[in-house]
Amino acid sequence: MANSRKHGTPAYKQIQDSIRKRIERGELQPGDPVDSERMLARMHEVSLMTARHALVSLQRQGLVERRHGAGTFVSSPRIHFNKLMSFSEQLAGRGLDSSSRVVALKVVDSEHEIAARLSLPSASRLFKLERIRLGSGEPFAVETCYLSAEDFRGLSRTAVERGSLFTLLEKNYGVTIAHADEEVDATGADPDLAKLLSVNKGHPVLRIRQTIYSTHGKPILYVLGMYRADRHVLRIRRYR
Repeated sequence: MANSRKHGTPAYKQIQDSIRKRIERGELQPGDPVDSERMLARMHEVSLMTARHALVSLQRQGLVERRHGAGTFVSSPRIHFNKLMSFSEQLAGRGLDSSSRVVALKVVDSEHEIAARLSLPSASRLFKLERIRLGSGEPFAVETCYLSAEDFRGLSRTAVERGSLFTLLEKNYGVTIAHADEEVDATGADPDLAKLLSVNKGHPVLRIRQTIYSTHGKPILYVLGMYRADRHVLRIRRYR
């Protein structure tokens, strides 16, 4: 089928857009094969090099994966940590439905190191919120959030189950998120975490520790996130 070229849009981008739209509409599901370079070249009336460039670019974006000797397949949905966003915002950007299952919400007063990270006295009372973060019903991460019980009185399980914690803090407490300091490393899921994430023990996970600040420069949240490595990509731009 001949391709009707859009004025000013490179051919490889048109190929990318056509594949991306099929994924977003659900016509292509994770694990489904994508048309070969030769087939794409014939359908869009372009060179093999142009078709190859389109697939390589989609692979870099995490939308497809190329398997040597087998072809190109739709990747499992992945989250990109390029910008400080709530989990809901991250998944919305990938066209996925997000939800959370609260494992526990309680007040603790023995997390001295975390209180220090939040610039609070060591014995401060903190809300400890543990949630399983879901994308289209599948577990993507387990997050444990800590925040001052004094500053965020009235925080309830019902409220945090409804949607984004960032949005809740902004609407109910007048707090606007500005930036975060993060520590990232890799580890394997222990038996408890593996059960929550529906993976095998030892499954690779990204461990991200965040201290999140408001626009006033005050640390308001400490988050320990355990993210399934097969569904998340950490992209870093380096300069010389």
